[in-house]
Amino acid sequence: MLDLIWLLPTLPILGFLSLVLTGGTLPKRMAALIGAGSIGLSFLLATLIAIQFLASGEEYFVKEVWVWMSVGSFNPGFTFYLDGLSLVMMLVITGIGFLIHVYATGYMADDPSFSRFFAYMNLFVAAMLMLVLGDNLVLLYLGWEGVGLCSYLLIGFWYTNPENGYAARKAFVVTRVGDTAMAIGLFLLFAQLGTLNIQDLLQAAESQWAVGSGLAVATSLLLLGGAVGKSAQLPLQTWLPDAMAGPTPISALIHAATMVTAGVYLVARTHVLFELAPSVQLLVAWIGLITLLMAGFTALTQTDIKRILAYSTVSQIGYMFLGLGVGAWSAAIFHLITHAFFKALLFLASGTVILSLHHEQNIFKMGGKRKQLPVSFLAFLIGSLALTAFPFTSGYFSKDEILLGALAVEGAGMWLWLGGVIGALLTGIYTFRLFFVVFFGESKGHDNDKETGGWNMSAPLYLLMVGALFAGFLSLPLDSVFNHGEAPEEHHVSILIHGIMIAVPLLGIGIAYLFYYSKTFSVEKLMASPVAQNLHRFWHSGWGMDALYNWLFVYPFLWLARINRDDLVDKFYGLLVELTRAAHGMIVKTQTGYLRWYALSVATGLVLIITLGVLL
Repeated sequence: MLDLIWLLPTLPILGFLSLVLTGGTLPKRMAALIGAGSIGLSFLLATLIAIQFLASGEEYFVKEVWVWMSVGSFNPGFTFYLDGLSLVMMLVITGIGFLIHVYATGYMADDPSFSRFFAYMNLFVAAMLMLVLGDNLVLLYLGWEGVGLCSYLLIGFWYTNPENGYAARKAFVVTRVGDTAMAIGLFLLFAQLGTLNIQDLLQAAESQWAVGSGLAVATSLLLLGGAVGKSAQLPLQTWLPDAMAGPTPISALIHAATMVTAGVYLVARTHVLFELAPSVQLLVAWIGLITLLMAGFTALTQTDIKRILAYSTVSQIGYMFLGLGVGAWSAAIFHLITHAFFKALLFLASGTVILSLHHEQNIFKMGGKRKQLPVSFLAFLIGSLALTAFPFTSGYFSKDEILLGALAVEGAGMWLWLGGVIGALLTGIYTFRLFFVVFFGESKGHDNDKETGGWNMSAPLYLLMVGALFAGFLSLPLDSVFNHGEAPEEHHVSILIHGIMIAVPLLGIGIAYLFYYSKTFSVEKLMASPVAQNLHRFWHSGWGMDALYNWLFVYPFLWLARINRDDLVDKFYGLLVELTRAAHGMIVKTQTGYLRWYALSVATGLVLIITLGVLL
């Protein structure tokens, strides 16, 4: 069964080709069967492979399908590498991906581009599987760019709206900044170590580079550049909220559960390089902390249901980066897994709400929907509890481990822990602000609307609810990846610390309750202060990052384009055009229609040719 690992990305690719080559002519039922079925088969195969791999007791398995290219000593292949890390990633991608595909068969049922949607989705899953299963950085980079392409296509899926096209271009350009840094990092790694096979590369780096060496710092910084771009972390986090322009299943699959965690996977997969550069590893922690706080404050001010969840995603990936930066590698991946369950649940539930309310996304135009939308209400309740790390939900276990790992860091540990705790407070406030406003209080219209969708939309929600509640009890096979087979170090902290980490998210929920449910405190009175209004505008704008980038990069580029519109190069090609037109005009004048003129022309030409032949 392990030898069939190459089928994992192949099945979605076959689904993609079937949908593309039929040009949208397939009946929707058949397109849905191919689109969702190919991912379902991949998940079934992934499960069987995982069972056999875990039963074998081996630390890793390698399957070479063929050599991709051979240039001197550079021989990267389509080779798949399975260990504990890639195993949990492939199960998340195919498992949650399958549930989202099933949900999408209902959500997108009325869309005329139904087949095109599933073609893009299948291609994305194939690229993501190549990313996490590739045993060399070239194959990983192929998947990396593949998911970037699919993200562009899916964000701009409804391309007739210019705003969607802008959001797609923005995501593509911003992430290309990080991808370029990553590509340079790959060139540097190959130049210095002579290989891009991940395991050989990490062993060579560990044996040849001293801790803190310039090469270790440079390569890890460049890889970090790629990671912050793909995972929407400071300073390249601006693209993700705008990416909500795509259909809601896209938000769930790409921008919550899988693609945006690719940067987390990259840092975890190359963790040896970051351990050789402690300053860069600490930078990862600070980037994650600052990002999660910025996104948390911004989420407090948003009114669009999907943008709130988008900023929440940025914040939660910040927690993953915090875990990576403090060396809590397994905890970071654990949070990646639990986050995939509860954030996919929240996005899909928001999609049901949006459909039921005729594509209304402003939470303050909703209200009182718990009776009309019972399944969405339950899904939001469970997802919100897990997101806020309510005790014994999945998010509680993973976030708790990250904060304990931060506290164990010498020097800056207390500050990192405190920042993470403040982030947990913000999470409780903005999450239950959304929950109370949408499902409680007075209805703002849509009183007669009911929950839409059949079993294909409700069944994935129920399964994700189970995952959001109980995924924290999973035992992940990551010790051999990060701890070389040794038991992970346990963090012993006081009861007070544990009590604070439990109490703070509950305090956040309580604050949201007092402001948005019981109305004990008035938001209007709070916002009457000029200071509060200015802070609200600043946070709502994403801390002014888009405006800053516009002034630093966009406006200067547009100015240069305008003044350079008639540059020397353009004039040169303009001259060629004019010369061509003049020559054409002269030739046209020779076409008189008189036979004697044509005969004279032929004779003259013949004389010239003979003369030149004699003379030369």
